[in-house]
Amino acid sequence: MTGAFLILVILIILAWVIISNIRVVPQAHAYIIERLGAYQCTWSVGFHVKAPFFDKIARKVLLKEQVVDFAPQPVITKDNVTMRIDTVVFYQITDPKLYAYGVENPLMAIENLTATTLRNIIGELELDQTLTSRETINTKMRASLDEATDPWGIKVNRVELKNIIPPAEIQNAMEKQMKAERERREAVTRAEGEKKASVTVAEGKKEAAILEAEAEKQSAILRAEAQKEKMIREAEGEAEAILKVQQAKADGIRMLKEAGADNAVLQMKSLEAFEKAADGKATKIIIPSEIQSIAGLSTSIKEVLKDSNS
Repeated sequence: MTGAFLILVILIILAWVIISNIRVVPQAHAYIIERLGAYQCTWSVGFHVKAPFFDKIARKVLLKEQVVDFAPQPVITKDNVTMRIDTVVFYQITDPKLYAYGVENPLMAIENLTATTLRNIIGELELDQTLTSRETINTKMRASLDEATDPWGIKVNRVELKNIIPPAEIQNAMEKQMKAERERREAVTRAEGEKKASVTVAEGKKEAAILEAEAEKQSAILRAEAQKEKMIREAEGEAEAILKVQQAKADGIRMLKEAGADNAVLQMKSLEAFEKAADGKATKIIIPSEIQSIAGLSTSIKEVLKDSNS
């Protein structure tokens, strides 16, 4: 019984030793393995077994991109304006061995390096340039930090200036300037709106005047055409009436000729026409010679008849 128990204990101890030395490295991680205090290897993702009592996991390294937000750092511009700037650094560990053995405290090293680089860059710029050159500053800082952290197995992907905080008096002056600029833009916008409104009104009046003049012109043309049409129709009516009178006279003469009327009949017709003319109000009447002869003949006949009766 004692021997069996001892074997069982030994088997349990062996199982525990084996299990305790089995490791599974998860995704986006790396393990630094040391053997008797010296660097042995780097485990990547997957199943691994280390040597009992000799190997140990010295450091677990995260390979994902990481973000660190550093506190505002005081900097001085080229024109001697002191301001505070806080930065955000996006970095990623590319070499776990260099990261583990390159620098004692990588984050503190990056923070100090960021502050130094920021002071150097801002020291070459004036206040206005600092406020308007964020992208340029970000690019310069990223390039400097990436080069400096490369021996530590760190790659700096991006650097952003989170806040630029100038002194209070400069902030007040900037706010007043911004307010004045907003008021100026508002005044310009209002003036442009009034100008456009005036132009629109003037164009509307001009268009109305043009339309009114065009309407008056069309009306005058229509009135003139109506008057012209009236005069033409009246002239045509008078001409037609004269034509019909002349046609009637011509038809009467033709009928007389066709009936065989002699000169006496024609003279009698002329006398009838003279009687009708004499009934008018004219003060002078011109009598044709033919009618005068007929009148004389009539008088002679009356004298002969009178003598016969006596």
